[in-house]
Amino acid sequence: MFLIIPGSLILGFIFANVLQPMVGAVPYLFAYVTLAMAIGCGLGQLRDVLKKPGIIVWTFLLAHLVSPILAYGIGTALFGADSPYVVGLVLFTIIPLGVSTVLWVGMSGGSVPLVLAMVVLDSALSPLVVPAGLHLFFNASVDIKLTPLIVDLLIIIVLPTVVGVFLHQITGGRIQEQVKPFAAPVSKLCFVAVVGLNASAIAPYVGQLKQDMLKLVPLVILLVALCYAAGFLGTLKSRDRSLQVTVSYATGMRNISLGIVLALGYFSPLTAVPVVLSILVQQPLATVHHYILQKLNNRKADRSPASHVR
Repeated sequence: MFLIIPGSLILGFIFANVLQPMVGAVPYLFAYVTLAMAIGCGLGQLRDVLKKPGIIVWTFLLAHLVSPILAYGIGTALFGADSPYVVGLVLFTIIPLGVSTVLWVGMSGGSVPLVLAMVVLDSALSPLVVPAGLHLFFNASVDIKLTPLIVDLLIIIVLPTVVGVFLHQITGGRIQEQVKPFAAPVSKLCFVAVVGLNASAIAPYVGQLKQDMLKLVPLVILLVALCYAAGFLGTLKSRDRSLQVTVSYATGMRNISLGIVLALGYFSPLTAVPVVLSILVQQPLATVHHYILQKLNNRKADRSPASHVR
């Protein structure tokens, strides 16, 4: 995906004139991606997660309260509170947890059932969390049409999530394996299309960004890194490696496609720029985070008493 995502962004900019008439299809493409994700989660997994409400609440607080405070603080310091870039930075932190979180948690030794259920639950709560977060940080300083925003979130996030969980439930989970051969590739194509189409939508404004990029790019890198760090440091006292991996990826990765859809649908196109940049940053930093977690785990293993037994 490291080459595919940047490639789709570049193609979106190059063929902006051709792609712009199709931007209206983005919410429907995104709804399909959400449905493909939700098919992998059943009510049993959700029930298991709800038995640990403390972990869920703490993760969501780190992701949607601590991280937005960091985003607002560093964004305001560089661009001022009225900047559309600040709205974009905060929007990145209050959109739901990313679907690709599940893959990284699995590769890094975290709890896949826990993070999958949290992604589904966070997506279902997004019509409450996203408007509330925007209102908390910007109130009257940003003109937010809450009713259309909530309706769109219900249609492109909640409805596909409910349908996916329902299909998983009535088939006993068998549907995931049955549709995976074609559902997974189509889902990736839809994601690529979402990125390319949204890139074409902001292409006319790229000329305005040249002088801002020197500050904006490092700021986005810093923010995404801080989101990963918030989850890791927030669970450091637990000494549970699986929990640290799960929560740190959950707080670090967001559903960026949704962020772009919302940024372009309800704010200035410049608001979408930090969200678009985070696409390029999020996955490479996930790799760096994986490397750091492995190093820390190996160091702990070397220091354990068992490692000194001959």
